[in-house]
Amino acid sequence: MADSATRPTNFIRNIIDADLEAGKYPTTHTRFPPEPNGYLHIGHAKSIVLNFGIAQDYKGLCNLRFDDTNPEKEDIDYVNAIKNDVNWLGYKWDGEICYSSNYFDQLFGYAEELINKGLAYVEFSSQDEIRQMRGTLKSPGTNSPYRDTAPEENLKLFHEMKDGKFKEGECCLRAKIDMTSSFMCMRDPVIYRIRFAHHHQTGDKWCIYPMYDFTHCISDAIENITHSLCTLEFQDNRRLYDWVLDNISIESRPHQYEFSRLNLEYTMMSKRKLNTLVTEGMVEGWDDPRMPTIAGLRRRGYTAASIQEFCKRIGVTKMENTVEMGMLEACIRDDLNENAPRAMAVLDPIKLVIENLADDHIEWLDAPNHPNKEEMGSRKVPFTKEIYIEREDFREEANKKYKRLVIGKEVRLRNAYFVKAERCDKDENGEITTIYCTYDETTLGKLPADGRKAKGVIHWVSASEGVKAEIRNYDRLFNVANPGSAEDMNEELNPDSLIISHGVIEPSLVDAEPQQGYQFERLGYFCFDGNKNETGELIFNKTVGLRDSWAKIDKN
Repeated sequence: MADSATRPTNFIRNIIDADLEAGKYPTTHTRFPPEPNGYLHIGHAKSIVLNFGIAQDYKGLCNLRFDDTNPEKEDIDYVNAIKNDVNWLGYKWDGEICYSSNYFDQLFGYAEELINKGLAYVEFSSQDEIRQMRGTLKSPGTNSPYRDTAPEENLKLFHEMKDGKFKEGECCLRAKIDMTSSFMCMRDPVIYRIRFAHHHQTGDKWCIYPMYDFTHCISDAIENITHSLCTLEFQDNRRLYDWVLDNISIESRPHQYEFSRLNLEYTMMSKRKLNTLVTEGMVEGWDDPRMPTIAGLRRRGYTAASIQEFCKRIGVTKMENTVEMGMLEACIRDDLNENAPRAMAVLDPIKLVIENLADDHIEWLDAPNHPNKEEMGSRKVPFTKEIYIEREDFREEANKKYKRLVIGKEVRLRNAYFVKAERCDKDENGEITTIYCTYDETTLGKLPADGRKAKGVIHWVSASEGVKAEIRNYDRLFNVANPGSAEDMNEELNPDSLIISHGVIEPSLVDAEPQQGYQFERLGYFCFDGNKNETGELIFNKTVGLRDSWAKIDKN
């Protein structure tokens, strides 16, 4: 059993504790079984943390298995992206990667067994006819005219399906269960269909492919999974899961348990709809930082630790709920506040000229990489006659509440000196173009001898040594909290989900690693995208602000 002093507690772990206590299984064996038809999103992260976390805590096993039974929508690129995401989150699957397609021969054999037992038949009705036969939630289904075909004939027809003698849609294989069941999934579900599609693992060996509900339970049993964990939408399907295993000759007997899926405000969790966003060009790709995909979150600057922490905070229950976006942002903010090095960047630059400095003055000042962690060291920041500050950090006149630079007043430049604004230049439109000031050379790292205090502290970047950068400010992709319920998600897209600006960053950031997070002092947390724009500027993506912005959004 896991260490009760450190492990999380939830109803699934309570079940595992009881099973191990009763000696039901020698060890716990879970699996993470994505379908490779898109990139993983934050909802999948919840399942990854749950399944791999259980294996870690209970010293058990966890498989990575691709449920690859739908070759028309699957791609090897998705397979590789999913492997990368699981590894990046900090988990390693046991043994070789598993594929449901590895078991296609066995699955075919189990389908033959059901046919021989009179529990499956080849259906020649159309999809619409099958749908009508199933009835409704209020009325029972009706039997197919092919339901009582003899097993010998069904077996012959099934082999002809496998040999490519029928066209797509001409026939399928249905399980023979109960057309009057109150559970729609038990009304003779389709378990094999014809698809002349190339498979990324098996090539063109097969032209019939098993359905997910038939494949999943058998794959679990073949892999000796003990606890098959899935989300609540598969709760009714547990009846079919158990029926298949009850009626085939397989020794292992896994059990399915359901938990609530992750619903996150302002976020789409349907892979089909996310794919539409990508294919219709509403976003730049699966790894667009506005997407809820793990790849998108990583590119935006989220860390594996922050996503793990988020999944632990929201917990595992059977109750459906919607999580506030602020909770996810709080996790990355807490992580980066503790671990991200500091740097200075000016996003809306205005020039400040220090008149009592020589034109060629350059002084390399020491700046700590973290205010509370000496072990993170320091960096050199160039101080020159001309620097940039934020446009909003200067006013010609202001009241006492304004703690920034004002004509005739002093502020401290972060990690540098006191400066006093003397005057400013304006263009023909009255816009301030340049601020002129003087500095006090005695104030580096200390207060003036006369004890006067600065109005505040502002950040800055050298005009001559600073580096131009493209800054991408990301906001929620949708304007409504539940975009999944929108009739037309295009109409709910936030037109301001990406705002690009151009600023100046300190030169130390030239050596930033892709996805390395920084706190741009006084501005927020940003990470290097790993790319440059067309003019050669480094691209930095905003991860999250210094404070919770979602409370204000929700209030509005």
